[in-house]
Amino acid sequence: MPTGSNRPRVVPYTTRWSSEDKLRVPVIHRPGGPGIAFAGEILSDRDRHGVLWERVPSRPGEGEPEFGNVHSGRQRRAMRNLLCQVCAGPADHDDRGTLWLLPDYEGYHADWPGWPENMATPEPPVCLRCAHIAVAACPALRKGHVTFRVARSTLSGVRGALYRPGPLLPQPVDEIMAAYDDPLISWIRAAHLVRELFGCTVMP
Repeated sequence: MPTGSNRPRVVPYTTRWSSEDKLRVPVIHRPGGPGIAFAGEILSDRDRHGVLWERVPSRPGEGEPEFGNVHSGRQRRAMRNLLCQVCAGPADHDDRGTLWLLPDYEGYHADWPGWPENMATPEPPVCLRCAHIAVAACPALRKGHVTFRVARSTLSGVRGALYRPGPLLPQPVDEIMAAYDDPLISWIRAAHLVRELFGCTVMP
């Protein structure tokens, strides 16, 4: 997240750097089944659910940080292990649950009674120290934010590029979130792991 010139720059753990461009791997129709695959696919291209993931090199600290762009590998690690998305240490946890911090865009959840209960999010949690740093440093959070505790969360799906069959090769048509049991997931090149949140307590 960018900071003022009089403060040291804070680069969140999940931020992608300019040296970490996605690798250009041809996306093809999956042989023997519906969905997509990579040409020359390797075992690490898919997770244990069989979901295809974008290939991104890991070179943190090389080049310039691309604030707003997320490194899929580090995001997956933070979500899987409930690590702080800023420092990669353990997210804060107390008897009310794990700490999450999200921008509070005007009208974002006005039509959702009980928000953020049952929300699916690609945003990893935070630790208490980094929550304060993030609010001070991130322009989106300074405009408004919500801090809440989550008693229980489950890895429920992914977010990524949705492909459709094409005359020669599949074509990307949208970016969506999909649960693991959604038939569309075989047509997604995933970029973010998603957690569903339960037992949420919004902090004052």
